[in-house]
Amino acid sequence: MTQNAGNPLSNLQTLIRCPSVTPEEGGALDALEAMLTPLGFAVERLTFAEHGTPDVDNLYARLGTQGPHLMFAGHTDVVPVGDEADWAHPPFAATVSDGMLYGRGAVDMKGGIACFVAAVARHIEKHGAPAGSISFLITGDEEGPAINGTTKLLEWADGEGEQWDACILGEPTNPETLGDMVKIGRRGSLSGQVTVIGTQGHVAYPHLADNPLRAMTQMAAALFDPPLDDGTEHFQPSNLEITTIDTGNTATNVIAARATAGFNIRFNDCWTADSLKAEIEARLARAAADHALRPGKDTPVRFELDWKSPPSPVFLTRDETLIQAVTGSIEAVTGRSPVISTSGGTSDARFIKDYCPVVEFGLVGQTMHMVDERVAVDDLEVLTEIYERIIADWFAARA
Repeated sequence: MTQNAGNPLSNLQTLIRCPSVTPEEGGALDALEAMLTPLGFAVERLTFAEHGTPDVDNLYARLGTQGPHLMFAGHTDVVPVGDEADWAHPPFAATVSDGMLYGRGAVDMKGGIACFVAAVARHIEKHGAPAGSISFLITGDEEGPAINGTTKLLEWADGEGEQWDACILGEPTNPETLGDMVKIGRRGSLSGQVTVIGTQGHVAYPHLADNPLRAMTQMAAALFDPPLDDGTEHFQPSNLEITTIDTGNTATNVIAARATAGFNIRFNDCWTADSLKAEIEARLARAAADHALRPGKDTPVRFELDWKSPPSPVFLTRDETLIQAVTGSIEAVTGRSPVISTSGGTSDARFIKDYCPVVEFGLVGQTMHMVDERVAVDDLEVLTEIYERIIADWFAARA
């Protein structure tokens, strides 16, 4: 195996040493191409652009031409390191110390990519190419705007006739120990901003002004209560959080003219984005009708509601062949029965699920995005063994 692609530690050190902070490619995709090409993969490199956003380099590689077709998805871009002086080891040096490999991207998520490459290399060495196809769909835009990455790469591949039967997304899913958790879905995400419109004035002459914060407190309470739902079989209760309330006012003797509140909702399969928007609009309208901007005045509460960025839909994977291949492999290698979860934030799985069933499983995520991001060297070997078994079991089940 050229460049010893079957060694996950070596693979990961090579990738970490590429400073691929979003949107910079940093040599990471070049390194991945160098690992995959000797294994027989046909590699495509694609750069996507959109006005007002940085160009992003992406990679698509495929081994085989027939089905069934298993995709591995992930990203080589990483978040900024912060103050390098705070790191115990340089963030792009890939230093091994006391059984831990340090470096930005070690767990999120160059480690998952390194292990899957090693798993494929080992499978080929032991069994030859699989009876079907394996592909890598790797973006450089997951930690950024997510505009010129996975969505456009999927659209391009679909336009080229690529079809997938299942996908493993290598995000770090485990809370504490490798084998803890597999994710088979994600809650949706919806963000908005409500603005209450008042009348600016002097705090000593409140009868001449209308303070928008009086109504805002009531409207904020209406967003919180009652709870949106009690959760479902596979999902925890939907959760709304107000993330900011602001008037833009720095003076202590001025009543502000406007007050805005930003909020985000992580919602389960009780809702669609449209039904949730209707519920929020109804709550705000009722609160506005029930309260005035100032007691004793008939000034109605005027408000505006703006929805921010496209919502991320809720989804759930029900492909038992894929789920069993992942959970069964984890149990066989680690002896642990993983929790099947839909917790956490969003990921690129929200895009992939429109093309094929997707399950997420990767390393332990405790140090992702932190100073001294690191992974246990032993975990790299265990994850490679799990991925290798998934490949064998999934293709066997589809035969």
